[in-house]
Amino acid sequence: MFTGIIEELGEITAVERGADAARITVHGPLAVQGARHGDSIAVSGVCLTVVDQTEDSFTADVMAETLAVSTLDDAAAGTAVNLERAAQVGDRLGGHIVQGHVDSISTVLAITPGESWRVVCFSLSPEIASLVTRKGSIAVDGVSLTVSAVSDAGASQQWFEVSLIPETLAATTLGSREVGDRVNVETDILARHVERMLALEQASPRHRVSGGGPDQEASHVSGVSGDTAVRSEV
Repeated sequence: MFTGIIEELGEITAVERGADAARITVHGPLAVQGARHGDSIAVSGVCLTVVDQTEDSFTADVMAETLAVSTLDDAAAGTAVNLERAAQVGDRLGGHIVQGHVDSISTVLAITPGESWRVVCFSLSPEIASLVTRKGSIAVDGVSLTVSAVSDAGASQQWFEVSLIPETLAATTLGSREVGDRVNVETDILARHVERMLALEQASPRHRVSGGGPDQEASHVSGVSGDTAVRSEV
């Protein structure tokens, strides 16, 4: 688990591609401090497992599924990446719960510069649009951010905006993003679970309660019997 607070700007130094996977080497002196074989490091929001390391770099394998849903498919030597080591038990949760499981790729649609802040608008895949809400949390290239604006539900093109402070612009790759650039997006895990619960609730057939009247129904709740009907609400 991660918190979306970037610890270091790293750089991909090598990429070895196979038929359905890739092996990347990343320069990140801070990220490898105390790292061991099998440890997790988030690379621009993608949770990767350390399989080899030196004093200032580490190597990780990237499977086909990860390549398909993240910008690591475009990785090349010289690519700058955001790095974060896995959170330790007892750490302060400075951002929000980030798993390193990318949902989708978004594209920078517009950048509005300000005196100190910068507002960036990103495209939003219809498949995850319901999981993004104003004032909610989202991870963009592994950076924990708060959604400052989001498109209307009926808009033909779904999008969301974030407001970036000078620290975020300087300490992460988001400071160098331009219109047309692609980024990794991970939605809030709580929103994912709620969506799944609602989908299962809507798909589940209603069952009549054993021993009850003909019009009595109950939802799928363990322990419900007799003429007691309980329905979960989210």
